[in-house]
Amino acid sequence: MRTTNLRLASLLLQKTTSRSYASQATTARINRKVDYEKTPVLYKTEKAARTAYGLGSESSLEWQNYTQAVCSAMHHAMKVDDSVVLFGEDVAFGGVFRCSKGLADEFGTARVFNTPLTEQGIAGFGIGCAAAGMKPIAEIQFADYVFPAFDQIVNEAAKFRYREGATGQHCGGLVLRMPCGSVGHGALYHSQSPEALFAHVPGVRVVMPRSPSQAKGMLISSILQCNDPVIFMEPKTLYRAAEEFVPRDGFNLPLDKAEVLKEGKDLTVISYGQPLYLCSEATQTLEKEMKGLSVELIDLRAIYPWDRETVLKSVNKTGRAVVVHESMLNAGVGAEMAASIQEGAFLRLEAPVARVAGWDVHAGLIFEKYNVPDIVRIYDAMKRTLNY
Repeated sequence: MRTTNLRLASLLLQKTTSRSYASQATTARINRKVDYEKTPVLYKTEKAARTAYGLGSESSLEWQNYTQAVCSAMHHAMKVDDSVVLFGEDVAFGGVFRCSKGLADEFGTARVFNTPLTEQGIAGFGIGCAAAGMKPIAEIQFADYVFPAFDQIVNEAAKFRYREGATGQHCGGLVLRMPCGSVGHGALYHSQSPEALFAHVPGVRVVMPRSPSQAKGMLISSILQCNDPVIFMEPKTLYRAAEEFVPRDGFNLPLDKAEVLKEGKDLTVISYGQPLYLCSEATQTLEKEMKGLSVELIDLRAIYPWDRETVLKSVNKTGRAVVVHESMLNAGVGAEMAASIQEGAFLRLEAPVARVAGWDVHAGLIFEKYNVPDIVRIYDAMKRTLNY
């Protein structure tokens, strides 16, 4: 009897401690968890940050995560321009991710305020504000919720400057911020990356910064300098995970330029947002295995319009390309890039352009981690391309 009870207790314990979701094994050789403390994608030293942004020793830096950098960018924009306003669902108390924490206290409820739960209304109100000369930051609480506002964005915001012709009127300054992407347990309505849908629309810009410093510089440029409405997508899994040194003062980064994070000669890997960290891990692993291998890693940054010149220059040099993104494969950003590489670097290609992307399915709760690229899939695609 005692033995039976012990066996039953053991079975129950195993059942309660088992995991019902995908996860990296602690002993994994390749598909390990990204170490955000050591990744070369982030500027972990003041020297690295100063070099990257051309700052002197007198310039101040702050250690910030992605959330704090977004808040810092909005704070700077609101401080230097009284026409900047921030609104959305729950932004007055800081937002669900705390990206606007403290802004209502400092700038008042006339400039930082909550809205009803209506994404179409948020976008429409933002377009009106921008048309009247203001610089509105409209937060869509999750990118998954933006679809009711699609008509306003496509038929109003994107066409506004074209419709006005020589009058010079536009709704630039309108920034639609939205957290996007997978966190491992968001399921159907909190895991989507809809950037490809907006990349099909002339008249809007679509950007996705990879890190805190990139988020700050690109968000300030979006609010204060751009004459086009900007879809500003923030990978929410990086909000707390990504930390680095960020310039304390306001600064601007381009909204139409890719950045070569690592130079190489044998293979070009192009990505943006969170998958860049996976690409970096896969690159390090493969370069250790294949002595003498040199991989070039490019952060696309701007999804639309994207920097064809930088990408084609790289692929014409290396002769091989792998494109990685979290959103689904069919008609994704990678499809456009692969077609453009085929047109602009065909005579230099040594292998077909490989794409690693999310599967063409909805994100299921317990299977979400299987649905997006991981280090193994990127590693395998790189290796196949090199051995073609």
